[in-house]
Amino acid sequence: MNSPLVGIPLAAVGEVGKGFLKERNLETLGCVSHSSHLFCFEWAREHIGSYGTPARQQLEMVLISVVIGFVVAFALALLARRFRYLEPPLLAGTGILFAIPSVAFFLLLLPITGRGRETAIIALTAYTLQIIYRNVMVGLHNVPESAKDAARGTGLTERQILWKVEIPLAIPEIIAGLRVAVVSTMAIATLAVFVHAGGLGGKIYGSGNLNFPTTIIIAGVIAIVMALLLDAVLLLIQRAATPWRRAEALA
Repeated sequence: MNSPLVGIPLAAVGEVGKGFLKERNLETLGCVSHSSHLFCFEWAREHIGSYGTPARQQLEMVLISVVIGFVVAFALALLARRFRYLEPPLLAGTGILFAIPSVAFFLLLLPITGRGRETAIIALTAYTLQIIYRNVMVGLHNVPESAKDAARGTGLTERQILWKVEIPLAIPEIIAGLRVAVVSTMAIATLAVFVHAGGLGGKIYGSGNLNFPTTIIIAGVIAIVMALLLDAVLLLIQRAATPWRRAEALA
């Protein structure tokens, strides 16, 4: 049986292989082959789709961490409001957690919680506590005594004063704390890759990526855009929850 290669000159086969190797040579890949290029649009256009899953993973980690951190910090603030002597130690305790270097915190949790998203969420949540707790306490402290006295004069109980007067008036400070927590958590979440939690950190610290700035820039821009969008959502929530401030601005 005759081979399909019979009759094809060996030189022609060599030319085909030579052309294929030439096509895959870095010299033909444009800016990808030049480390001096800060951003390679060719590569970005072809690989932007690969950032979808890491971006989703990062957004989920940030949202879960901030929500859990808010619930815990808000509960601690209410506890400190009721028992004033708890305010300084709670502030100090959350401050100690916030002061732990992020990579070290992730690695310290590894023997306890193992690798994965849960470890990252625990660490990220701990970093939000100091920011949110402090802002909630500042907001509650800034409520004028005259407003609380007026509420007592109408017959409201202390619990009603808390939920109908103090917390609504403290919303701007509370939202401000959430905004700072979201931005800082979005930044720290890129380090979750060191505990195999996914996120955009894989695109930044992946093998060889530090020598190729394009992938770092794309990941950084995506993280910044997500942080700005979440910040805008929080601002809208603040505006909706404090209609009297808009009325004061128009007066």
